[in-house]
Amino acid sequence: MPGGRLTQQERQQIALGLADSLPYAEIARRLDRPTSTITREVMRNGGPTTYRADLAHRATERRAHRRRQPAPRDPQTPTQPHGRDVEAVREYEELFTTVIMASGMPTMMSRVMACLTLTDAGSLTASELAQRLQVSPASVSKAIAFLESQGMVRRERDERRRERYVVDDDVYYQSMMASARSTAQLVETARQGVGILGPHTPAAARLENIARFLDFVSESIARAADQAREILHTKPETTSDGTTKAP
Repeated sequence: MPGGRLTQQERQQIALGLADSLPYAEIARRLDRPTSTITREVMRNGGPTTYRADLAHRATERRAHRRRQPAPRDPQTPTQPHGRDVEAVREYEELFTTVIMASGMPTMMSRVMACLTLTDAGSLTASELAQRLQVSPASVSKAIAFLESQGMVRRERDERRRERYVVDDDVYYQSMMASARSTAQLVETARQGVGILGPHTPAAARLENIARFLDFVSESIARAADQAREILHTKPETTSDGTTKAP
């Protein structure tokens, strides 16, 4: 499998694949590249509907030039704990964000979700998020409202009475349960439509099939999520001095 940066010819092949509505995995297979490479390339250069090979290639060259000439560190930029490589962490956060975006989450919500997830504490205040992401507090607030509605984050007050936004270790369990509740409401609504449209009409039959399918899949996912959480989810151990450590 080839490594290194994408070439201009490869970017042209990506653009052609997007124009043909090929999935990222198929484009990656044709280029003998990881799917994550194609996903990151497209999402960081305008997304599947506006990607242009020439603009993407020039943007990559500009980013590479900036890295060869690093600017002085901003004193407000948080340092990385545990001896982590700052640039490696930054690039990984960008990759993680683009993968979340590829799942269908909007850009700002994906950035906030990635930022919270990759923070050791798993929580940040609105001002900390705004500073880290270099965005307005209003953008953070809108993103948090969306993530809360999806069961991805929750709010709590710290000892200074500041509101913090928290990503729990079982965040995707909570998200799946929220999705299951939403799907159950859709199932109920579809079945109400069967009675209104008449049980022997084509439209009602379509609604009934939708309801049966979603009900079965949603129940299966919720049951699997409960089982996986019970088996796989671990909590930090508490030591004799009251501190916690990873299991």
